[in-house]
Amino acid sequence: MSDRRVVVTQRFFDEATISYLRENGCEVVIADLPPGQADGGLDHDTLVEALAGAAGWIVGHAKVTRELQQALPDLKIISRRGVGYERVDLDAARDLGKVVCIAAGGNDASVADHTLALMLAVGHRFRETQAKMIDGDFSILTGRDLFESTVGIIGMGRIGRSVAQRLQGFDCRILAVTQGDLPEATPANVKVTDLDTLVRESDYVTVHAPLTEATRFLFDAERIARMKPGSFLINAARGGLVDDRALLAALKKGTIAGAGLDVYLSESDASYREVTQELIALPNVIATPHAAASTQEGLARTNMVAARSVVAVLDGKDPAPETVVADGRPR
Repeated sequence: MSDRRVVVTQRFFDEATISYLRENGCEVVIADLPPGQADGGLDHDTLVEALAGAAGWIVGHAKVTRELQQALPDLKIISRRGVGYERVDLDAARDLGKVVCIAAGGNDASVADHTLALMLAVGHRFRETQAKMIDGDFSILTGRDLFESTVGIIGMGRIGRSVAQRLQGFDCRILAVTQGDLPEATPANVKVTDLDTLVRESDYVTVHAPLTEATRFLFDAERIARMKPGSFLINAARGGLVDDRALLAALKKGTIAGAGLDVYLSESDASYREVTQELIALPNVIATPHAAASTQEGLARTNMVAARSVVAVLDGKDPAPETVVADGRPR
């Protein structure tokens, strides 16, 4: 059954999705990851050993290099349980005849919910308040409303639009930076503007752009300095969109009021680990460990989207168009 062997190197892979794969003739192998370790920490040799003979791979954050793909000649599809794909060499996949898919639409709701949670938590100073209460100090710290605030959304893809929809209940003024025209389903109170205007006028800025050469350090020291005094920066998209060292300096200086962070540069660059530790220790930072998509419901949805792409390719069919980011199969 090696022609339908599917290896999963992700935690929290639910039984319903495993059953779906098996019902479609797949041999499912769940990688035995060390406690607390994600596949992003697995080296080349470990991945080659785990994926030997696999036709499908459901992957999380492992770095999928050209060398790795060349070492796995049986591998037909690399299906990400997530929506980012900057860690996959797409050119290599096309050259080697492989398909790369993402779990488009699977985690939009979870990440959008998490984004609003970060906004509310940092704006209302939940962390600072609870820390004082634990120490026996029940005095009140005044926070900031999300209600009727100006929120800037950078990137109006599926998640950005989901955030905008949720903000309708808070009567927010929404500014957006996006590529192309807004879809018809976008709420009417979303106003497209330029990045400088957005950062200057927004009380909350939330980033939902892909990480590319053009967007790396989109928020550097200069852009953070242009943000509205007393504003908040939210990043639940990708580490690298924000220069974490510049953000740390701005938060210490009081240039902005706070930050809500789910992603960090240290995820891909170990030299930033100390910066991450300093950031998450600040009282005006709400931090989570790249967990925005990790709800039971969100993981089940993304598992199934990733699995459906695998089955489609192994059946010689085309996955859903919105999931395909590279297709090197001969036509």
